[in-house]
Amino acid sequence: MRWVRFSQGGRTAYGIVEGERVVEAAGDPFGGYERTGRSHDLRGVKIEVPVVPPTFYCVGLNYAAHIREAAAKVGLPPDLPRTPDVGYRASSALIAHGEPVAIPADATKVQYEGELAVVIGKRAKGLSEAEALGCVLGYSIGNDVSERAWQKSDRTLWRAKNTDTFKPMGPWIETDVVLDRLETRVRVNGVETTRFPTNDMLFGVATYISAITRYITLVPGDIIWMGTDGTSPDLKVGDTVDVEIAGIGVLSNPFVAASSRT
Repeated sequence: MRWVRFSQGGRTAYGIVEGERVVEAAGDPFGGYERTGRSHDLRGVKIEVPVVPPTFYCVGLNYAAHIREAAAKVGLPPDLPRTPDVGYRASSALIAHGEPVAIPADATKVQYEGELAVVIGKRAKGLSEAEALGCVLGYSIGNDVSERAWQKSDRTLWRAKNTDTFKPMGPWIETDVVLDRLETRVRVNGVETTRFPTNDMLFGVATYISAITRYITLVPGDIIWMGTDGTSPDLKVGDTVDVEIAGIGVLSNPFVAASSRT
C-alpha cells in the first residue's frame, strides 16, 4: 500500500495511491482509517511531507564506502563504527517532494545525501532485532542536504544539517518493501551521480530500531533516516536533485537561492 499526504482546496488529508489516482481516507495510517468515496487525480493534488514526525532520528556513518571516501579526502584511515550511532534532525527543516531547497547566500559547499527513511507505525520499546521490523509502517525517501563547510567548522550540526528546507522527504510511504531488493540512485539535472544497494548498510534497519528502543520509546509517526553511500558533487542554484529508491519512488527537488529576510 502506498500512503500519500496531500492538500487540495485548502484541506490536507491522507490517501492511498492507486495508479494515477488518490483514494482519500478518513483518518490516517497511524491511528486508523476508512476509505471515502472521494478520489483525486494524483497530478492534481499538492503532495505534502508524508509525515511530520514526533521525533526525527538519523543514522550517521552507516555505509563503509562512504566512510572510506570521506577519510581519504582528509588523509586519515577510515574508522568504521563498531556500534549503531544515532542522531537527530530538525522537523522544521522538512519539505515535500517538488518543493525547493533554499541555499543560503553564505553557503559554499552544499551536497545531497540520498537516504532510506523508515516510518514507525506502532509504539515500540525493548524490541529485539527479530521483532524490530514489526513496528515499521513503511518506507519513504529522504535527502539529507548538508553544508560541508559548516559541518567542518561548527561544533554541532545545527545549521549544516538543519537549515530550513534542508530535509526533503517523500513523495509517500510505501508499505510493501523488501529491503534487500532496494537500490538507491541519485541524479543531478538528470545525470546519475550516485548508485548503491540501499540495504548494504553496516547496521540495518532492525539493528537500529532494536538499539533505539533499548533506551527510547518509538511512537507512531517517528522516522529514522538510514544514512547514505557514495559522494555528492557540490550543488548550486538551478540544480535539481532526484533521489530514486527502486520499489518506493522518486523524490525530486529544485535548488534555489534563499531569499534575504530581515
